[in-house]
Amino acid sequence: MNDIVRAALARYDQNALTLCSVGSHSALEVAAGAQRQGLANLIVTARGREQTYARHFARSLTPPARGCVDDTLALERFADILDPAVQEQLLARNVIFVPNRSFEVYLHQAYSYAEIEAKMLVPFLGNRALLRAEERDEADNQYRLLDLAGIRRPRHFARPSDIDTLVMVKALHAQVSYERAFFLCATPQEYEQAAERLLRAGMVNEAGLAEAVIEEYALGPTVNLNFFASPILGELELLGTDTRRQTNLDGLKGLPPAQLAAAASIPVRMEEAGHIATTLTESMLESAFALGERFVAAAREALAPGVIGPFALQCVIVAGPPKAFVCYDVSLRIPGSPGTRYTPYSAYRWGRDIAVGERIAMEIVFARDADRLHEILT
Repeated sequence: MNDIVRAALARYDQNALTLCSVGSHSALEVAAGAQRQGLANLIVTARGREQTYARHFARSLTPPARGCVDDTLALERFADILDPAVQEQLLARNVIFVPNRSFEVYLHQAYSYAEIEAKMLVPFLGNRALLRAEERDEADNQYRLLDLAGIRRPRHFARPSDIDTLVMVKALHAQVSYERAFFLCATPQEYEQAAERLLRAGMVNEAGLAEAVIEEYALGPTVNLNFFASPILGELELLGTDTRRQTNLDGLKGLPPAQLAAAASIPVRMEEAGHIATTLTESMLESAFALGERFVAAAREALAPGVIGPFALQCVIVAGPPKAFVCYDVSLRIPGSPGTRYTPYSAYRWGRDIAVGERIAMEIVFARDADRLHEILT
C-alpha cells in the first residue's frame, strides 16, 4: 500500500465513499454508476462548464426521482484541483478519484505527470503511474507496452522520406493543444503536399510536424475493445465494444462518388464527436481476450501493479485470412464511450447490462466489503 492510499484510508469513513471525476469525457457515467451501487458522487467542474452537471443531470429526490449527479465543485480552472485546499475538501468527502482523459489533458497543460502523481493526495481507482503511458513521448509509453505484450501495431516511419505505403500522419494541432491533426499520404511527395496545405490552413506548424507520428494505415473497421481488469475477482472482463464517430472523417465517408474529387483537398479532421456500439464476430472473441490478457501481463511487468479497472485497446480489424487485430491506440483509464453496455458482453457475464461506470462502482463495493480497497487504489 503506498503512502497516499494509506493516509487517505486511515481517515476515510468507508461507509460514505464518494466517487469523483473531472466534469468532462465520462463524468456522468461515473456518477450514474456510483448511484446504481449506492455510493455518493461528486463532479469537479470549471466555472462556466457546470450546467450539464449542476442543472441538467442533477439528482432530484422530488417525485419522480431523476438525475444522477449528487454534487458539483466548481473551480476557476480544472488544474486548481491540485491546490492543497481543494485536495483537503476532497479528502474530507472520502473521495475515490476516477481519472478520465480530460483530467490528463487539462492538468498536463499546467503540470508534469510527476507533479500530478505527487500532488494528487486523493486515491485513484487504478494505477496513477499508467496515465503517462498514453503519451507517446514517455519512456514507458503505450508502444513499449504493446511491444512487451507482443501485440501487433502499425509500422512506424522515422521520417517522411521513408514512406513507402499508405500512412497516417498524426501531428499536434497548432490551435488546439490537446488535439491532433491527421492526414493520409502514400509517398514522400504526397506528404509534402499535404503538410503544406495544413501549414497554410494554420492547422499545424513546423514544430508539430517535426514531432509527428507517421504510422502505417491499417485498412479495416475500427473497434475499441473495452476491458476491465479486476484484482478483486482476479479476472479480465470484456465490458463492451464500440467505434468512434469523428469529424470530418464521417462526413467525407458519406460523400457521393461524384463529389469525391471536389473534396480531395479538404484536410481530414478526426476530432472525436461520439461513439456507437459495434459487435465482434464470436470467432474473434478468443483473440480479443488474448490481447487483453497479454497487455495486462505486460503492464504489470513494466509498471507494477499494472492495469487496474477499465482500459481499452483501440484496434483495426485487418483482412486475412485470418482476420487479425492491429492496435493503433491504448486508453489506460475509463474509456470515453458510455455506450459499451449496448453491446451484449456485460449481460452475458452479469445477467444484465452493466455500464463501465457501474462496473467501477461494483469493484469499489467488492473491495470495501472485503477490506481490500488498498488493492485497487494508488
